[in-house]
Amino acid sequence: MRDIMDNKLDPWSSSNITDYSKLFEEFGISPFENILPEIPSPHKYMRRRIIFGHRDYEQIAEAMRTGAPFSVMDGFMPSGKVHLGHKMVMDQIVWHQEKGASAFVGIADREAFSVRGFSWQKCREIGVEEYILSLIALGFKPEGLIYFQSGCGSVKDLAFELGAKVNFSELSAIYGFSGETSLSHMLSVATQAADILQPQLEEFGGSKPVVVPVGPDQDPHLRLTRGLAGKMNMFRVEERETAEGGKYLSVRGKGAPREALQELKKRIPGKVKLYEEHIDVLQTPDYAFLERFVLQINQPERRNYFMTQIQEIATFANAAKPPEFSEYEKYFVFKRVWKTTGKILEEVVAEVAAEFDGYAFIPPASTYHRFMSGLQGGKMSSSIPDSHIALTDDPKEGAKKVKRAKTGGCITLEEQKKLGGKPDECSVFELMLFHLIEDDEELLEIREECIYGTRMCGSCKQLAAEKMQEFLKDHQEKRELAREQLDEYRIIYKK
Repeated sequence: MRDIMDNKLDPWSSSNITDYSKLFEEFGISPFENILPEIPSPHKYMRRRIIFGHRDYEQIAEAMRTGAPFSVMDGFMPSGKVHLGHKMVMDQIVWHQEKGASAFVGIADREAFSVRGFSWQKCREIGVEEYILSLIALGFKPEGLIYFQSGCGSVKDLAFELGAKVNFSELSAIYGFSGETSLSHMLSVATQAADILQPQLEEFGGSKPVVVPVGPDQDPHLRLTRGLAGKMNMFRVEERETAEGGKYLSVRGKGAPREALQELKKRIPGKVKLYEEHIDVLQTPDYAFLERFVLQINQPERRNYFMTQIQEIATFANAAKPPEFSEYEKYFVFKRVWKTTGKILEEVVAEVAAEFDGYAFIPPASTYHRFMSGLQGGKMSSSIPDSHIALTDDPKEGAKKVKRAKTGGCITLEEQKKLGGKPDECSVFELMLFHLIEDDEELLEIREECIYGTRMCGSCKQLAAEKMQEFLKDHQEKRELAREQLDEYRIIYKK
């Protein structure tokens, strides 16, 4: 078994992680099942624990519940055939877009150029013919943005700025870079950080939660970007305590223009103290304070969102009748008021930072999904055709691959009936779990029949092969429709 405690996660190799629980300890990834109850109508990957971990997904779940702005961002290196592993990421992008996210998809041609040595023309051909057509066929809406890194000026400019905040020693510690690593490869890393932060630029609506769905091998990019987000920000908002144990909010602005601090002080009502490089908000927040503070948000959509939140607090407080407040109700109301105060302060801070050419990035959230195993066992590899099914495979050939796939059954029919199969070690059941069967009850029934020896491998293979052939046929028809619709989408190409 590979021990990830002794290895760096590598975004450019075919990872074969076998013990996902170690990721919680080593890299600070949180278990996803703890947040599942907070998510409205969770995706099947969430329900089935295919998505096993996250960073800061709480803010995404809250945005979905409340209607606050948020984004989903991901990217694909145009280096080969689009396959079922890529479909997993595309499914999550489309699902978040359906839940209200503004969607951003980058085609990482800078990465393919620097790491794989592909020409720009080849990157474009693979990017469109493999990834973009399948993404649209799977339901990506025209409102989203698709771009090639080499053609996106905002990404290239931001990558240059980010490069000033990271050095070779940091990249070496995160990625294992050495003296043999090319400068272009290192630049592609800064570009991916820019990809992830781009949805929070002013031209796309400013600061907002952004989620990046990835496999755990891509976590180095998220760790780097989260660190860079903090380094790039003009201000940071902190919760602090007085000597008596009371709480207050402080806006720290090391290196921020004095004029920006003064402007920020003007826009915070109540008791505020301005220092050389920070501001302390000493006003005890209440409903009246929130009503005044929310008016300092300039962006109408964001101001209206917070006004709705404040009204909900007032409705709860009025329904509870203040004289009859229990201690819990008092605590609940204060907690909501305090949380809303912090959120409004972050909005105002972000607007002031933008006015003075600064940033106010929120560290990106992320989800982590299990890798699919290869059809013959072991790891799935794009370089081994029989280990994966490409979304452009001939449907009949895709069905044949399923029928040749490794199962978790016994050697003989008699043993299978007596001992049962092992669906958790079966590539065919995994195909149904990840892609082919939408109904959870149907999937559970197949699993139980396998375990108790009443379902044989042949019937599972036949069912999965039929469903795979049907899916590939339907998907490829939708890809041809997508080809005709390309002009309806916002796609930025290399000029």
